[in-house]
Amino acid sequence: MRRDPGGREAGGPQVSEAPSHRGAAVGRRIGIGLMYGLWKPRVLGAWKVPVSGPVILAVNHSHNIDGPMVMGTAPRPLHFLIKKEAYVGPLGPFLEGIGQVKVDRGGTDRTAISRALSVLDNGGALGIFPEGTRGEGDFASLRAGLAYFSVRSGAPIVPVAVLGSGDTRGRLVKGLPALKSRVDVVFGSAFDAGDGSGRRTRTALDAATVRIQDRLTAHLADAKRLTGR
Repeated sequence: MRRDPGGREAGGPQVSEAPSHRGAAVGRRIGIGLMYGLWKPRVLGAWKVPVSGPVILAVNHSHNIDGPMVMGTAPRPLHFLIKKEAYVGPLGPFLEGIGQVKVDRGGTDRTAISRALSVLDNGGALGIFPEGTRGEGDFASLRAGLAYFSVRSGAPIVPVAVLGSGDTRGRLVKGLPALKSRVDVVFGSAFDAGDGSGRRTRTALDAATVRIQDRLTAHLADAKRLTGR
């Protein structure tokens, strides 16, 4: 495979400025304030997240507050892949400032891919909603991007289940969970998505996606049993 002078495969994602790690650390502090100030989080298994090195947190997604909730309970600063539609008004510069990664879901966003890989290349933690958008939060439909990032970077995946974020609506702000309601965030054991060959063919990534889905679905079931949800 032909490579460019920077070591990347020719024709692959172009190099772009890496998201700010310092900004992500600020975002984590904001997430902690929101999570513990507005709700009653029960965090299980956070010790399973590797303390250093590249890692991908794969989070189920049933509520728009799931990202900030995980940012406030994870033991490391996170750079989440966030749809470009969220970058409206002052929220756009804010999300950029706290080190998040804007992604255009309408096609192959090479800038977003490059920035996400730079997070992992620099030993950071990347947050992904592998379902691609909010839904039932059951990992029933996964996109191949998670497998690509994991196999391409060699980063292990930590499954994360957020439970209870959509159970009750707030009285003042209907789009948020009720104040002081209990939310469970359950971190699973890290695992490798690849088969050890390092191959990134379509067949290899499809097989990795199946393995990932099996692990994420099993973790969600375990988290529900553990929390009684």
